[in-house]
Amino acid sequence: MNAFGDNFEQSEVDPAAEFLAREQNALAGLEDEIPPVSGAATSATNGSVNGDPVPKAVPKQVTEEPEKIRKWREDQKARLEEKDREEERKKDELREQARKELEDWYKHHEETISKTKAANRESAKNAEKQFVAETDEIEPGTEWERIAKLCDFNPKTNKSSKDISRMRSIILQLKQNPLQATKKV
Repeated sequence: MNAFGDNFEQSEVDPAAEFLAREQNALAGLEDEIPPVSGAATSATNGSVNGDPVPKAVPKQVTEEPEKIRKWREDQKARLEEKDREEERKKDELREQARKELEDWYKHHEETISKTKAANRESAKNAEKQFVAETDEIEPGTEWERIAKLCDFNPKTNKSSKDISRMRSIILQLKQNPLQATKKV
């Protein structure tokens, strides 16, 4: 098959194996730079727990914050504290305003109720005076007329009330044709 220019007999290099070899060479010196972890994290199985490799600890570098960041943090803290004080002050103002409005509402409500009670008492007194005045004028034969004044003969009444149509018709009938009263001695 070489006559066709196919050269299948060359050994091909595995790219994955080549990559792994390069990385192992590059990382080979890092183990020497990192100090070993002491204590409970190490195990008797040569740096593994339950057969899994345990990563070695890298010491953290403690770096000091730059002056600008430290100053910004202090300024930010001061601004937040000022906003918190302002928010509390506004909450107190709103509470005081709500308390005053509630007191005003109760005062107005009590005034309205007392005015309504006074008006109801006055109208009840007037109605009572009118009723007493009418009872003094009782003449025989006017009973049904007085009853008719007290009754509502409008057939379009409230649907939630009892049906009084029969009573209404009887009263109207008696008003038109009164019964003859008999006196007993």
